[in-house]
Amino acid sequence: MIDMAREKDESSGKSLIEKIVPVLLVLSIGLAFMVGILWDKVSNLEKGGATATTTTTSAAQTAAAAVSLDTIKGLFSKDVIKFGDVNRKVLFVEIADPSCPYCHVAGGYDPEIAAAMDTQTSRFKYVSEGGTYQPPVPEIKKLVDSGRASFVWIYFPGHTGGEMGAKALYCAFDQGKFWQADQLLMSEKGYEIQNGVDANNSPTKGPIVGNDKTKFAEMADFLKGVLDANQLKTCLSSGKYDARIASETSEGQSFAQYFGQSFGTPAFFVNTTTFGGAYSWTDMKSAVDAALK
Repeated sequence: MIDMAREKDESSGKSLIEKIVPVLLVLSIGLAFMVGILWDKVSNLEKGGATATTTTTSAAQTAAAAVSLDTIKGLFSKDVIKFGDVNRKVLFVEIADPSCPYCHVAGGYDPEIAAAMDTQTSRFKYVSEGGTYQPPVPEIKKLVDSGRASFVWIYFPGHTGGEMGAKALYCAFDQGKFWQADQLLMSEKGYEIQNGVDANNSPTKGPIVGNDKTKFAEMADFLKGVLDANQLKTCLSSGKYDARIASETSEGQSFAQYFGQSFGTPAFFVNTTTFGGAYSWTDMKSAVDAALK
């Protein structure tokens, strides 16, 4: 058999083995490349990485820069949604898109989408629903409300329809009701009005707002249970926060370097520690506890 395999090919003058080996080598390299890509995608999904826009364009761009505490503190002097000040031991930053499914998971008020995500990763079902995932945002709020931590919220377009939702949160902050509006926007109904689909990606029958500036009345009507609807309509229709959408998008882009390939929405800082994705509170807690000592 060996002698037969080494017979010369009449057209090329090469043995069959000499022809086959390079082909096998190319195939093995290609297979390794595809496995590597698949592994990256699965790893990012298991960490809760966004399904949306990321700023990384090459697999080689995986190294993340180290953020300084001064950079994080600098956010508290800017015109952003913020609670507390730079003097607290723990400084949280959330970079989010209110239309992003993983932001909804981390937000803690959308058990439907968390359960739907759980079928893909076996990770996101809430503790309150019998799962193991503890949403971080409600825990962050508890620490902020107790005066033990401060918080900054920054919009970044990590999905497809969060601009009007973000503007509604800016307007809600003006009314002193950011958290109340956030809870509604990050619910399943909030997901549906921003995306036009439900947790299972099925089209919904209700209004769809997304990024449509003309749908300010629909957004105001959705949030009227917690906000003054007339004030919200005026705020949303005035274009007051159009420029902030652009500036916070740019701000979020500048923070991508600190997350490397895992940057998307949501992205969290706990002081200078980064959590790129919908990490459970149990993953963040050790960094928080260390800062509170």
